[in-house]
Amino acid sequence: MSHSTVPRTRTEADATKKTPAASGDAAGPRGRQRTPGKLSLRLRFRRDRVLLLMTLPAVLLVLLFNYVPILGNVVAFQEYDPYISDNGIVSMLHSPWVGLENFQRIFEDSAFWNSVRNTLVLFLLQLLLYFPIPIALALLINSVVRPRVRAISQAILYLPHFFSWVLVIAVFQQLLGGAGLLSQLLRDHGYDGLSVMTDPDTFKFLVTAQSVWKDAGWGIIVFLAALASVSPDLYEAAAMDGANRWRRMWHVTLPALRPVIALLLVLRVGDALTVGFEQILLQRDAVGPGAAEVLDTFVWWNGVRNQDFGYAAAAGLVKGVISLGLVLVANKVAHLMGEQGVYKK
Repeated sequence: MSHSTVPRTRTEADATKKTPAASGDAAGPRGRQRTPGKLSLRLRFRRDRVLLLMTLPAVLLVLLFNYVPILGNVVAFQEYDPYISDNGIVSMLHSPWVGLENFQRIFEDSAFWNSVRNTLVLFLLQLLLYFPIPIALALLINSVVRPRVRAISQAILYLPHFFSWVLVIAVFQQLLGGAGLLSQLLRDHGYDGLSVMTDPDTFKFLVTAQSVWKDAGWGIIVFLAALASVSPDLYEAAAMDGANRWRRMWHVTLPALRPVIALLLVLRVGDALTVGFEQILLQRDAVGPGAAEVLDTFVWWNGVRNQDFGYAAAAGLVKGVISLGLVLVANKVAHLMGEQGVYKK
C-alpha cells in the first residue's frame, strides 16, 4: 500500500485542517473576522444614505438646541456676570469661578426645599389623578359602538389641548373665581361666595384639574392608537370562553395597553420635576410663593428676576440630574415588569 493511501488517524486529520483565521477565508480586512451576513459600515452607510440625509436636519436641530446649551451649565460653577461682554461666551470665560458655592447655597436655602416639596406633591397628585383618567376615557370611547359618536367624543375631549394656558386659566377664573359662576350661584341661594383660584390650600388640586381638562385628550389619542392594534379575534375568543365585558377588558384590553402605559409612565416619572412652568407662573401671585413655588419658577425667579444666574443654573442642574436618575430608575422598574420601557436592556 502506497504512502498516499495509508489511512490517517483522527488526530492527524484534525491537525491538517485549516482554521478560518489561518486560511483567511472568513477573515475580513487586516485579519478581522466578519460575522456571516453582516454588512460593513461602508456598505450600510451606502445603503441607508438617503435616510441618513433625511434625518440630518433633525439631528442638527437637536444638537443645536438641546445639546450645545448643555455647555452653559458651567455657569453653575461661576459668579456669572452677563454684562462683562456683549458676547455670552466671552462673559462665561471671564466670570470668576466659585466652585461648589452655588450648590452649597441651594442646599441651605429653605425656599429651594419648599419648591422641591411643592413640585413632588403636584407630581404625585397628577400621577394618581391625571395619569389614569386618559386610560379610563380611552376605554370608555373604545366601547362606543357607533363610529360617529366615538369621533365626536374624541374631538370634544381633544379640543382643550389646543388652548393656551392663559385661556385655560381664564375659563377656570370665570367658573371658580371670586366673581365666577360658582360664587354667584352660591350668593343667589344665600351662601357666602368662595374663590378657589386664590386659596393656597386647594391650589394643588386646582392645578391638577386644569391639567386634566387641558391634556387628557392627548393621552386618549395615544391609548386609542394602542387599542386599535388589538386583534378582534382575541375578544371573540374570550367571549366564546364565557368572559363578560369586564373580563375581556381585564384580560385582553389592559394587557394590550400595558407596554404603552409602562412607556408613558417612565416618561412621566422622568418629567416629575417639571409640573407646568407657564401654568403655575400665571397663578403664582394669586396664592403666593409658599403654595405655588416649584423648581421651574424658582429657577426663573432667581435667574431672570433676581439676576443671580449662577445660583439659578445650579438649581437647574440639580433638577436635571435628579430627573435623569428618576428616568433610569423607572426604566429599570419597567424592565423588571417585563416591559421594554424607553430603551431595551
